[in-house]
Amino acid sequence: MSDVSTERFINRELSWLDFNRRVLEEAEDETNPLLERLKFLCIVSSNWDEFFEVRVAGLKAQVEGGMIRPGPDGRRPAETLAEVSRRMHELVRVQYGIWRGSIRPALVREKIEVCRLSELVPEQRAWIDRYYSEQVASVLTPLGIDSAHPFPQLLNKSLNVLVSIEGDPAEASETRLAVVQVPRILSRLVRLPRWEGRRQYVFLEEVIFRHLDTLFPGNVILGHWCFRVTRNSELYIDEESAASMIKAVEKELFNRRKGAAVRLEVDQSCPAALRQQLMGYLKLGDPDVYSIEGPIDPVPLMAVYGDDHPAELKDQPFVAPVAEALQGRDDFFQVLKERDVLLHHPYETFSSVIEFIEQAADDPGVLAIKQTLYRSGSDDRIFAALTRAARQGKQVTVIVELKARFDEDNNIKNARLLEEEGIHVLYGMVGYKIHSKMCLVVRREDDRIRRYIHLSTGNYNRTTARIYTDIGLLTAREDLGEDVASLFNLLTGICQFQPTKKLLVAPFSLHREMLALVSAEAENATRGVPARIIAKMNALVDPELIRALYDASRAGVEIRLLVRGVCCLRPGVPGMSERIEVRSIVGRFLEHTRIFYFENACRPKVYLGSADWMPRNFFNRIETVFPIEDGVLRDRIIHEILSLSLADNKKGRILNPDSTYRRAIAEPDALCDSQEGFMKRSLDRERQSRQPVSGNSMASMKVRRSPPSEFSGS
Repeated sequence: MSDVSTERFINRELSWLDFNRRVLEEAEDETNPLLERLKFLCIVSSNWDEFFEVRVAGLKAQVEGGMIRPGPDGRRPAETLAEVSRRMHELVRVQYGIWRGSIRPALVREKIEVCRLSELVPEQRAWIDRYYSEQVASVLTPLGIDSAHPFPQLLNKSLNVLVSIEGDPAEASETRLAVVQVPRILSRLVRLPRWEGRRQYVFLEEVIFRHLDTLFPGNVILGHWCFRVTRNSELYIDEESAASMIKAVEKELFNRRKGAAVRLEVDQSCPAALRQQLMGYLKLGDPDVYSIEGPIDPVPLMAVYGDDHPAELKDQPFVAPVAEALQGRDDFFQVLKERDVLLHHPYETFSSVIEFIEQAADDPGVLAIKQTLYRSGSDDRIFAALTRAARQGKQVTVIVELKARFDEDNNIKNARLLEEEGIHVLYGMVGYKIHSKMCLVVRREDDRIRRYIHLSTGNYNRTTARIYTDIGLLTAREDLGEDVASLFNLLTGICQFQPTKKLLVAPFSLHREMLALVSAEAENATRGVPARIIAKMNALVDPELIRALYDASRAGVEIRLLVRGVCCLRPGVPGMSERIEVRSIVGRFLEHTRIFYFENACRPKVYLGSADWMPRNFFNRIETVFPIEDGVLRDRIIHEILSLSLADNKKGRILNPDSTYRRAIAEPDALCDSQEGFMKRSLDRERQSRQPVSGNSMASMKVRRSPPSEFSGS
């Protein structure tokens, strides 16, 4: 069987579209609270924007460049692009069908209305008129299109109004066109004062439609239609020749706004002739045009989600407790001398990570703090702690990855703020993104130096830590501390990579080590020794690892994969992958944890890390994968986190050999939602920790193990 074959590999781009179809299913699912369904609808639109800006743009560039070499799945770029277009048009129809036929009517029943102006009463239209004159009129700029005014350079993802204006009959002139950009500086969704107990909203473009005659006085408006252009937004940075990385990234961020057009979204009612004119201006073809029956770019509807509505329209709020090991303990350093601490977010509070950094900043024994920031957000507490540490004379080093896609501008701002406070800031390595998540604290204790570290599968971002599932490790293990210190020296200095004792580090050893771990399981299976692989990640793309998993399956290894998004492995194929099962969990929280379990002849090895199994993670990024060697924590990951995730038959979908997904079949009283289970267990632990300690209560606090058949030999 040829390696280059649709029989062995699923197309990466099509797998990504399948993932977003699963997200759309959550918007369709009427068992979800209404506003959560709306949220999923918006998430899909945001995902598709990035997909067009990067992946579709890349495919178009390959086609235009004459590339005909097929990918691992056997499709050439042109074939993939054509199939992506076909599926995307269908998905867009499904998405807007859900909005028009299900979510919007359900909102109306709850007295939450996204209205057209024609649906408002005169008093409300008068309010809209005042809003326009006071807030909107002064920031609008009509742009005519004629021989003296070429078609404007429209910003990426900006919403625009195409206006058709009647020509002057006295001059027998043709119909003229103009463009009005919907200003980004104003809220796209205008909230009206409450009316008869209803919460009502109007899109800003509707407000502009009503007053177009004031922008084109003396003309007759024949029609108006919204449209939106998506552009190639990949950054193209020559790092070798860039004198300043920060300036190079800033320059490319400016260029991103005017990259080549890759998608045109336009009101369905726009006449075909005008649509053709837009396509000509933007150099796009029919497959690139999406006719929209509804609001173009629904993402601003998240304002409805965030507004004040009845609590039952959302998921019940969840306040993550402090991890059991840290409850009632104020001194992180003392705790970590005694034991490692595992933090499972968002089920255990991310504030513990921030408090660890804050304690390090204020502790007089701490000499240095070193930290990586990939998607840092704007967490004032972390920045304030690092600033305090620097002001106290501690050595503070922060590595900010400027090329974190679509967070570049935010990271530049944060880096400059830190530099202004005297913190030593570095901007990654030439040729690699620094995707590793780690913090190192160096402390003097009784005439010796001890290292405390935090390693994680997710970012130092308090906002995403509430909605992404991730695991972090706090430890004072000397071997891990030495590895982390050595890696920071590599990132900040000029030296060669030194072999590590415990860490698996990309691009130096991670790919080789993962292949070796998979191969070892295959060898164990051939010898009749218990062999099993369980891996949880965001994406599985790397062809070599997929081939290794196929070989392991043929050798007799039982393989269970939890892959949230893109999965290019084809499971359940006789003679190739019949021992492999793939599940994807799409639920309330974004599954982001990376866990890798290897049976290892009844001596389980468990790793956590920042890397998915993708070529970019193995060869183009600095990634860290770290072992969990504390037996209690390892058992918790195996028998609680992985076991419950694999049992999810409510939000989990199973990948079929033909690349489609199906929901697991279960009786209503046997449904298992892993995320709900983790929240319940977390709160149960918190309640138990408040009870008086007794023999029975201590027994009840032990990690519940799965049946032996679930993890034979471990």
